[in-house]
Amino acid sequence: MIVEQIMKRNVIKILDSSTINEAHELMNANRVRHLPVVNETDDLVGIISDRDIRDARSSVFDTEEHLDYFANPVSKIMITDVITAHPLDFVEDVSSMFYEHNIGCLPIEEDDKLVGIITETDILHTLVQLMGAHQPSSQIEVLVENIAGMLAEIATIIKKRNINITSVLVYPSQDLEKKVLVFRLQTMDPRGVISDIEREGYKVLWPNLPGMSL
Repeated sequence: MIVEQIMKRNVIKILDSSTINEAHELMNANRVRHLPVVNETDDLVGIISDRDIRDARSSVFDTEEHLDYFANPVSKIMITDVITAHPLDFVEDVSSMFYEHNIGCLPIEEDDKLVGIITETDILHTLVQLMGAHQPSSQIEVLVENIAGMLAEIATIIKKRNINITSVLVYPSQDLEKKVLVFRLQTMDPRGVISDIEREGYKVLWPNLPGMSL
């Protein structure tokens, strides 16, 4: 899946000459936590968050001379070193950018113009959908040799039960010669397929409950 499939194209943005107070009101009115900042030619020049607004808010102990702080332009508090992505970037790669840089949103640029935005919530919802966790299903984890063809082997066993596979994830094992295959299956009772997998000599890590075999 690529970014343009999940990004919001109707971006709520603000001019760099707008005031901090205008940014605060725009966030509240549209219930957003981040605002890309553009110049008069619609070039992305910065970004501000509700946290930036809160940090800039005058303390009740401030003197009168600070009460006009919110009349300053957003360019005074915006972050100028903006991390961006392209519409054709993979969602998986963009997800790692959220993790590595600890950011809450990512403006999307194409030909140096702002064309969309995605948030950490968009990423979370997308990953849930990709994993099929929003549908009635069961999850099984199978420990296999870290060699080619293991995914196909387990998938073939599952196919014999006429069970659809919603998603597959691969995790490294503490044993470098092993890996863990995580299947989400469209069945609420995986006991039969678990029995089949174990009968073929594979170890099912989860679920691992007594009386599972059929």
